[in-house]
Amino acid sequence: MNDAPVKAPQLDAIYQEYLTNETSARFVAEVSRHYTLGTLARLAACGSRTTRRAAVLSIGFLGSYESNDVMGRALHDSDRVVRVLAENSIREVWYRDGSEQQRQELQCIIRLNNAQRFEQAARDATCLIQEADGFAEAWNQRAIAYYQMERFRDSLCDCQQAIERNPYHFPAAIGMGHCHLEVFDAVAALEGFRLALSINPDMENVRAQVGYLQRTLEGR
Repeated sequence: MNDAPVKAPQLDAIYQEYLTNETSARFVAEVSRHYTLGTLARLAACGSRTTRRAAVLSIGFLGSYESNDVMGRALHDSDRVVRVLAENSIREVWYRDGSEQQRQELQCIIRLNNAQRFEQAARDATCLIQEADGFAEAWNQRAIAYYQMERFRDSLCDCQQAIERNPYHFPAAIGMGHCHLEVFDAVAALEGFRLALSINPDMENVRAQVGYLQRTLEGR
């Protein structure tokens, strides 16, 4: 029997250098030179703790929307750092859906929502949805705009559409919970927040909301 230790992949060394120098451009270049996204996906699922961290970080920089399943599963990794890296990076993967033009349109909509120009954001998101019905983040951004406009039922419908298209979209599930609260349906709100936790179990603020709603409903 060969008891020689398994050699760590080169990815680990690239990752350690990144942690020392914090030079993301060099990290991306080195990973791209040595690894395909398919290999990174396998390492994210089956590598050592350090390798999984490096792989998830790499996919966050390099992955397309096709990496969504890998990142979504990483939200349940046994290592907290992997989970944090996945949560921080998965939105970037969502923004890479669609064509280049559609991605640019999405970024404009996000900027409009951030600038509190919600009516324009909703109009532009509607145009993008008509053009690319499967673009989950477009539905989510319109849901955000509708929520801020107090169109809670419309926002709820868009959150549901986002979840149907992207089952890892925990912000849309949280949005569902908040919309149900706004229309005074605590039972449905609890279901929405529980769904969000089932997707991303590390959200302590959502866990606290679930606990509060459970106590409230039990006390009726």
